[in-house]
Amino acid sequence: MSFSDRELLARIVMCEAGGEGDNGMKAVASVIMNRVNVSVGEYFRISQGGNIRNIIFQQGQFNCATDTLGGKYNPQNLYNMNPDELHYSIADWALSGNLLSETVSCLWFMNPFRPKCPEEFPYNGSGELHTRIINHCFYSPTELYKDT
Repeated sequence: MSFSDRELLARIVMCEAGGEGDNGMKAVASVIMNRVNVSVGEYFRISQGGNIRNIIFQQGQFNCATDTLGGKYNPQNLYNMNPDELHYSIADWALSGNLLSETVSCLWFMNPFRPKCPEEFPYNGSGELHTRIINHCFYSPTELYKDT
């Protein structure tokens, strides 16, 4: 099944942050678009000049972009999402070049499933804690990122 960039972004936003309110969903959309538009490092190479599909489907990045996790069916995947007007509105907002100011430099997010965010993520030192929005922690790149 081939989705447009708009459809992919609406589905991944719904899947990854559907319960996080408008700002939580905008923050996730911002991270994805930051990866699409970054000018150095791993995501620059992956995006190949701005390919959102490459970023979303990069292996091991988004649980919602795979239909299996740990060898078992993952029912919470973007193929099972049914975005509504709000999700499309956030996708349009992000695709138009908007970024949530709280996550303007962030390339990663994660839900630690605990009250405190780890100070670095990924754990190779390429990202440092920037902010937390609802249940997700957001990370900005360190100097180490450019060499990834």
